[in-house]
Amino acid sequence: MKTAKKQEIQQTSERFLTVGEVANRSGVAVSAIHFYESKGLVHSERGANNHRRFPAVTLRYVAIIKVAQRAGLSLEEITQAFGRFPHGSKVKAEEWHQLSGQWREGLNERIARLTRLRDELDSCIGCGCLSLESCPLRNPYDELGKLGPGAHILERPVLDKPRACLNAGDGDHAQQ
Repeated sequence: MKTAKKQEIQQTSERFLTVGEVANRSGVAVSAIHFYESKGLVHSERGANNHRRFPAVTLRYVAIIKVAQRAGLSLEEITQAFGRFPHGSKVKAEEWHQLSGQWREGLNERIARLTRLRDELDSCIGCGCLSLESCPLRNPYDELGKLGPGAHILERPVLDKPRACLNAGDGDHAQQ
């Protein structure tokens, strides 16, 4: 029984797929597979007929790419992470764990920023003040422009305290 399992694993590792098969099985367009290959995220070999042949492990790499992109990771971040492993290697569970750990800190930062953005925009829009004097998004005399381009109020470090709107009932002014 163990010999049959070993042969099955060996056959799977030596199996190759066409770009169409990779696209169909992964749910990704053929053009995306070619794009990933051009970025060095997946690799193919040329068969006797000069067609691309992808190792079966490519399906795993494409799945990770899709999940990582949905989580907000850039292709550059994914490429950098994949660069730790030999091309086409079957990454072990502990290696995938290290990979996810590498992304975890950045993902936690993004989650915190999005949560803060959601909460602050909701309270700002929800308060109804519509005041240029007390709005936390107000930037009198473009003071934040000195810091360079970008949305500095919304992109401040996560640990900074939120800027408060003037609440209709309490009369307190916003933090500036």
